[in-house]
Amino acid sequence: MTETAVYAAGGVVWRMLDGKLLVLAIHRTKYRDVTLPKGKVDPGETLAETAVREIHEETGIRVHLGVPVGISKYRLPSKRTKIVHYWSAQATEKAIRESAFVPNREIAALEWMPARKALGKLSYPVDVEILENFLRLVDDGVLETFPLVVLRHAKATPREDWSGEDAARTLAPRGKKQAKAIVGPLRAFGVRRVYSSDAVRCVDTVAPLAKALRRDIRRTAAISQDAWDAGTADARTLVGTRVRARKPAVLCSHRPVLPDVMHEIALATGTVKGSYLGAASSLEPGAFSVVHLSATNPGSGIVAIETHAPQV
Repeated sequence: MTETAVYAAGGVVWRMLDGKLLVLAIHRTKYRDVTLPKGKVDPGETLAETAVREIHEETGIRVHLGVPVGISKYRLPSKRTKIVHYWSAQATEKAIRESAFVPNREIAALEWMPARKALGKLSYPVDVEILENFLRLVDDGVLETFPLVVLRHAKATPREDWSGEDAARTLAPRGKKQAKAIVGPLRAFGVRRVYSSDAVRCVDTVAPLAKALRRDIRRTAAISQDAWDAGTADARTLVGTRVRARKPAVLCSHRPVLPDVMHEIALATGTVKGSYLGAASSLEPGAFSVVHLSATNPGSGIVAIETHAPQV
């Protein structure tokens, strides 16, 4: 992010009703316009966290993020550039029922409308462009997706400062902060299963997330560095299991193992290999890549990959 720009995030919130695809439009009180839910980033917040928070604040609906659907840029009256990141976001019937939205000073009304009809109702060309991006995914048969998150463990105590076994190496103070900082972003993508190398630095990286989710950490040597060094790592079995399960999950591992994990995701989904896989697995400590897969046909290939740098 640059200091001269204003950053915001939001989403194309959608639902299926009686076999029809509907998207949610916001009627704003002050501006008397029709737009997509979005809002500015709060201090210390990631764009993914902003998108989920703003959608909830404006609509009362709690969502998890799906595939990224574009970035809009436009000039503000202050001459600064506003940059808005958008994701697809499915609204479940349960989340809609639990919404406590009432018209207020900011939002006059919410309106569910057929997705293509919304193209003619939105007030701004930048919103129309985002919705068109979303509809291209729909045309490609990609609507419902689930994420596999490939996470590199947070910053660990340097090898030269550690006298015990490498697998027992703990997180450095910065790493402990990174482990706490990834909780919000990973929850924004709806992660529910937590898998980790059995090395202490990996387990400790996902411990705050597992606690927040009230989930157990599923420790495995299959993606540990010791197993990788010994030639006995088995990312294929773990990845295959997670792709077949079609459930949001995070896989926390080590720098040399991550390319194998990404390679196995490509193989399991019939995705053509390319340099993008290397870029998605070349992660800093505490960084992660979100691999979006089709929930109806995961074998149709990777839908999108987005990489998030550590915030600490």
